[in-house]
Amino acid sequence: MAISSAQIKQLREQTGAGMMDCKKALVETNGDFDAAAKYLKEKGLAAVAKRSERVTSEGRIFIRQKDNKIVIAELVCETDFVANNADFVASGEKIVEEIFAKGYTKVEKELSDILLDFATRTRENMSLSKVQVLEVPENASAGIYVHSDNKQAAVVIVKGSTDDKVKQFAKDCCMHIVAFTPAYIRQSDVPQSYIDEQRDIFKSQMDQDEKMASKPENVKEGILQGKIKKNLAEVCFMDQMFVKDDKKSVSAKLAEIGKEVSATLEFGEIVPLTLGK
Repeated sequence: MAISSAQIKQLREQTGAGMMDCKKALVETNGDFDAAAKYLKEKGLAAVAKRSERVTSEGRIFIRQKDNKIVIAELVCETDFVANNADFVASGEKIVEEIFAKGYTKVEKELSDILLDFATRTRENMSLSKVQVLEVPENASAGIYVHSDNKQAAVVIVKGSTDDKVKQFAKDCCMHIVAFTPAYIRQSDVPQSYIDEQRDIFKSQMDQDEKMASKPENVKEGILQGKIKKNLAEVCFMDQMFVKDDKKSVSAKLAEIGKEVSATLEFGEIVPLTLGK
């Protein structure tokens, strides 16, 4: 039977499929509109299944706060083009809202299924790869920051005050984490294996330095310890120079803000986020 352009247009508007796919679906189903829509969905799901092994290195991180709850969701896909598609973004926003509404704390089938409709239309491998929910304690401030590329983000909770200065500091700390990408939060988080590795590297470098050869062993050991200390200050968030005040470390800035608001402040949960990690 002949398929009209109006039928193709109507099916395309409803399903979002391409015009040629819509025409083929209508031909295969003898113009049965509902059957054609089902046909497109089934074919789309089959295409998605075939692409399930394809690399998903693009996507977006979504973070939202409502009252004392913070929801983090990570959606991944194959291409940057899809990651910036309005329907992909809308799917992420809907997933976040469902997490708030249903109280989910991890990836669930109902949440993943929200992406299915868009996936069948684009025939691209995509998934909800991460869900994390944080609770903000009483008398605490939360900072949230998602970088412009939507692939890097952070959440920082500061306990001890809800003053606006503390809220701004928490957000600034998020920006700091994205800008400087610390490998660890505190020095107590650093594994001994990392310290041993750095010690070996610095010792090897010093052994190759002719000027070091004549120095007493205790002096060389002091220099070695100084190098390790400096390295740890560079890779640990608390010891890095603060992004908005390079004369003070993050921990020193925390204490300074605490004095300004007459409160004893301490960091709560700190969550650095990088797409795919």
